[in-house]
Amino acid sequence: MTGVVGAIVEAWGELRIHKLRVLLALIGVACAVAAITGVTALVSMLNQSFKEQAERQSGRSVTLNVNAWPRDADAVQPAGWDDAFARVLERYDITYASRDEWTQAVVRFPDGTRQTQLRAVDADLGVINRIAPEHGRWFTDADTEALAPTLVVNEAFLHAYGLVDLSSHPTVELGDRAPVTASVVGVVHDDWPGAEPQAYVLYEQLHRWIGPDGSGVQSGGSGPGAASPMQAQMPAILLWVPADRSEAIRETIARDLQAAAPGWQVDIVDNQYDSGGLDRATRWVGIGIGGFALLLGGLGLVNIALVTVRYRIREIGIRRSFGATSGRVFFGVLLESVVATVVAGLVGVVLAVAIIKNIPVERVFGGGIQDMPPFPFSAALVGMAAAVAVGALAGLIPATFAVRVKVIDAIRY
Repeated sequence: MTGVVGAIVEAWGELRIHKLRVLLALIGVACAVAAITGVTALVSMLNQSFKEQAERQSGRSVTLNVNAWPRDADAVQPAGWDDAFARVLERYDITYASRDEWTQAVVRFPDGTRQTQLRAVDADLGVINRIAPEHGRWFTDADTEALAPTLVVNEAFLHAYGLVDLSSHPTVELGDRAPVTASVVGVVHDDWPGAEPQAYVLYEQLHRWIGPDGSGVQSGGSGPGAASPMQAQMPAILLWVPADRSEAIRETIARDLQAAAPGWQVDIVDNQYDSGGLDRATRWVGIGIGGFALLLGGLGLVNIALVTVRYRIREIGIRRSFGATSGRVFFGVLLESVVATVVAGLVGVVLAVAIIKNIPVERVFGGGIQDMPPFPFSAALVGMAAAVAVGALAGLIPATFAVRVKVIDAIRY
């Protein structure tokens, strides 16, 4: 152990003596290590960005999407659908779930009334689809018991109402036969340029205050899920379930819901997808680019090390004449390159961390990342391992050259 420490101290001393010769080569190594480490971290962020974008469209992994279709034209919505939904959540211990129903309601805008799309959901949809309002907030469980409906609208809705934010605590009137006043509590980004006004409303509030036909009058029955001859559709159901249980409970959930909807066809699809191929491909491309840059830096270090050994050939001969073994000489010369690249690797890793931490995520990835992944420790390990490997390879040739020189020739040099 003492010999190893002594060799490292000796290598560091030699580096300090020849620091100007190796500085440029080490700058290249540090930049290459920063590239490998940074690209590895960026790939992790890029994959997280792709994952979150997919989840905004189809839900978290794994989300079961339940849809029911009438088997004949006279089918009406069964009264027990919402009760069956509640039983499924309790039986399978599902934490996040949402009903999803589309309808239209007459909204009174400043320039007149118009039919506007309403999407009735449960508060959990905000978690399942990663909905992050631009202004205000998403629904909470407390909104379900509010004495008036609350809305989360898109930007097109807000602009059509002549507003730019929610500072005035705006309210809107919904319905034509029995209008109700709703409070706007949040604004989400438009799905595409030129989008039409659209609003989210809680499922319970739609049936309690607005009615399934959007008129402001609840038609038929006395609560959500009541049968209505005017309505031959049922809300879709989104269930966020653990990936390891999705296959096991999918069929049983379908049977449970099918039993609650006679005359309807209940289908369940999931959103499982494999992003491992993209992850591996982008990661290896990044490592390949950084590795090429590291190789170029290593070649420069080899040239510098060979020149340094030639200048030190007399010193090496004298050390051999005083009893220094071939192994000690070989190990000492090899460690000079390894210690140099380790220092350069540490500088490169610190540089990569500083760059990654200050990246404007919204500008680079076109949107914020909700669950920002921590700087991957594996990226730092990959960078340092590459630096040590290049240092060992760069020092191998000069060390071999130093050992093969005969002592008498080295002293005469």
